[in-house]
Amino acid sequence: MRRSAVTTSKKLLARHVSVRRLAASCATVALVASAGSALAETITVATVNNEDMVVMQRHSPAWEKETGNTINWVVLEENVLRQRVTTDIATQGGQFDIITIGSYETPIWGKNGWLVPVDDLGDDYDYNDIFETVRKGLSADGKLFALPFYAESSITFYRKDLFDKAGIKMPEQPTFQQMAEFAEKTNDPANQVYGICLRGKPGSGENMVPIMTSVNTHGGKWFDMDWKPQIDTVPWKEAVTLYVDLLTKYGPPGVTSNGYNETRALFASGHCAMWVDATVAAGYLYNPKESTVASTVGFSKAPVDKVSNGAALQWAWALAIPESSEKVETAKSFIKWATSKDYIKTVGKTEGWVVAPPGTRQSTYDLKEYQDAAPFANFIKEAILSADPTKPSVDPVPYTGITYASIPEYQSIGTEVGQQIAGALTKQQSVDEALKAAQEFTVRTMQQSGYIK
Repeated sequence: MRRSAVTTSKKLLARHVSVRRLAASCATVALVASAGSALAETITVATVNNEDMVVMQRHSPAWEKETGNTINWVVLEENVLRQRVTTDIATQGGQFDIITIGSYETPIWGKNGWLVPVDDLGDDYDYNDIFETVRKGLSADGKLFALPFYAESSITFYRKDLFDKAGIKMPEQPTFQQMAEFAEKTNDPANQVYGICLRGKPGSGENMVPIMTSVNTHGGKWFDMDWKPQIDTVPWKEAVTLYVDLLTKYGPPGVTSNGYNETRALFASGHCAMWVDATVAAGYLYNPKESTVASTVGFSKAPVDKVSNGAALQWAWALAIPESSEKVETAKSFIKWATSKDYIKTVGKTEGWVVAPPGTRQSTYDLKEYQDAAPFANFIKEAILSADPTKPSVDPVPYTGITYASIPEYQSIGTEVGQQIAGALTKQQSVDEALKAAQEFTVRTMQQSGYIK
């Protein structure tokens, strides 16, 4: 064979081998890509439409990029979220891989076997950095069933400029009588400024929050030691009458449509002289990007009446995994990321330290950047740690919980009672009529559930 023919033959052979190698290489790449695609999962996350969760949603593409997984978000108003999640968890529906629940639901659902324990995420998660009171509130039978995204207590926000104009001074902890006096002096409805703003939207986690802290400090409670409802007692009548009077005389119009988010927006846009609500709102109200009154917000302890027991709520919004999820490991990966020290730092650096998720980790309060940006930081930490859900009333009670009672029946009870009181607020019935109906419903529910005969 001639030299040129041999050379040509060798070139053809080399080209054939090269093509085969390229094909094999492409097949390998395709196989790897296919395997990666098969391993990637889409998880469905149900959460409340609070600002902190909106921020979490905004930052979640970082986790998706890091892990290759994707998130289907279901973001709902609080009352709707509770209904959807409760129905799904009780029926083992499996709609959600991660749910946003609180200190009320977590121990009950964990004990029922409806949630996946989340105390196995590794030493790098640093469980001991989470405040012990917050961990305990999300645990049952010695197991942690949800990871706290943020925790909160109660606080009185007020406008320092309006107080100066009225010649009044907010004490370290006001009484409800003082709150009424302050509301009258700062009320200016002609200019759409109202003396006091409180949640009015009915719901176990809406209007019942400010109502129950007031009931507690008036000496009231949900149940006595025999589980008999106490809604038709003097402390309840005093507290609810006060609540109705304050909002009727000095509150904004359409108050029964205002839950946490709506009331926060009212204060941030300059329409409220005072607001008693969750401490988590501080980051929003002090953020000039979100609040027109950021430079003049003041704060003090939540108000009291006869006693101090139960004046300040203790609550955590947390992320949990239903037992019905088929994507538990991926779900654990996300909640570990979203409740970590690094996530809090990311929010602080990108959104502003004043809005970093509060109340969960000691390391947050060790950060100089957070302390410098958030004048309320240590005040809120102390409020969260000092609230005692085991002693919500001056009297002994058979339940834990400051604004709720730690029994499965509470959600329906709280919702019904909240609706009855909203009816009194809109003058569809009197306070006495509202409390009578609420008492009858609660007695009936407790009888049907076997607590009382």
